[in-house]
Amino acid sequence: MALTKQQRRQRIKYRIRKKIFGTSERPRLCVFRSNKNIFVQVIDDVKHVTLVATSSRIKEISSQKVTKIEQARLVGKAIAEKAKQAGINTVVFDRSGYLYHGRIKSLAEAAREGGLKL
Repeated sequence: MALTKQQRRQRIKYRIRKKIFGTSERPRLCVFRSNKNIFVQVIDDVKHVTLVATSSRIKEISSQKVTKIEQARLVGKAIAEKAKQAGINTVVFDRSGYLYHGRIKSLAEAAREGGLKL
């Protein structure tokens, strides 16, 4: 029986999460992509705490009429600013099983431009 799209992504996500682990010195930047929005968290896996989070649903981003790729770019810049304010410079990028193109790629590049080291 063939896997559904969600089951396939879940397997990929588990395979990635076996190798990627966020510490307090280098937390994990985790991405979730829905059909309309994109959500990002910076997580310390040792303490099981979300340090910084943002999404495309915040007022500054959702009020702008832009494409989803440009929306992801704005979220990447926002998470980089918030992480800098929290004293976080380097992170481990967790793409959560999504392919590295489109919205995921634009978010990662914008976070790098904002000063985060992925």
